Amino acid sequence: MTLTDELVAEIQFLSLFNLASHQEGVKVHGNADPLMIAAALRLFEKGLVTQFDGGYLTDLGVEAAELAQKLLTILKSQPTMSGV
Repeated sequence: MTLTDELVAEIQFLSLFNLASHQEGVKVHGNADPLMIAAALRLFEKGLVTQFDGGYLTDLGVEAAELAQKLLTILKSQPTMSGV
């Protein structure tokens, strides 16, 4: 699977959500990066957020955001040399 700019933007958008509180949403303003505006719309069309410009995560969105944020945490961690 190739990571397109669109997929990267969707992952980036999902990483903005505070998973500790489902009462906090994310809104993309009209003057935001066009990639982020489009990412919000695609995530809405996929049923991951409640509004075309962000809003709140749906149940599926929470699951996707958790996975995205876990992946980013793993990839940003310092590499270990164990097993080399």
